[in-house]
Amino acid sequence: MLEQLSDFSFLNRAAAFSIPEILIALFVSLALGLFIYIVYTKTFRGVMHSSSFGIALVAMSLITTLIILAVSSNLLASLGMIGALSIVRFRTVVKEPLDLVYLFWSISVGIVVGVGLIPLAVIGSLVIGLILFVFVNRRVNDTPYVVVISCAGEDAETQSLQILKSQTKKNVVKAKSVSKDGVELTVEVRLKESSSQFVNSLLGVEGVLNATLVSYNGDYYM
Repeated sequence: MLEQLSDFSFLNRAAAFSIPEILIALFVSLALGLFIYIVYTKTFRGVMHSSSFGIALVAMSLITTLIILAVSSNLLASLGMIGALSIVRFRTVVKEPLDLVYLFWSISVGIVVGVGLIPLAVIGSLVIGLILFVFVNRRVNDTPYVVVISCAGEDAETQSLQILKSQTKKNVVKAKSVSKDGVELTVEVRLKESSSQFVNSLLGVEGVLNATLVSYNGDYYM
């Protein structure tokens, strides 16, 4: 029975990699995938990171390693894989640019480990992780914000702009909407020492109905 099974050509082609080699490649890919997941959680800048995205990063490195092992051992498998992947379409919207970095990093690790360049994958991942830790977690004091001010008249508008000029590092009027109910200003500002106390000063101006400070990443203060 075993002799008959050994006559099948696809079983002979599957013997290109030994079981220990496959397990080593998968183990290294898993370890690096977990490292990518840890870096992702430590450098995430939002309120709550997506656990499913982190698991996808680990799975992506493992799946890519399997694909590369199959492709590198058999020409027919490589051609079939190209045809299969050409019909796959991913329609999930990636909102954060850094998410693309982690996805590409995970895929790259799977490719490098799959072709047997394990030292390159390990050293490269350590360097990339260190760079992300340094630059992503670095605090930037010159973050742009947008202030939306609702004023009842021109006097309130003038006083509001004077407060912004004196209590912010830089301010530029981006939009101005005038209606019978009053004036709405949209001003881009750069904060002084990350202080947002000037918003409270705006509400103290007679004629200012509402003041909102909004950051470009979606966080806002009322």
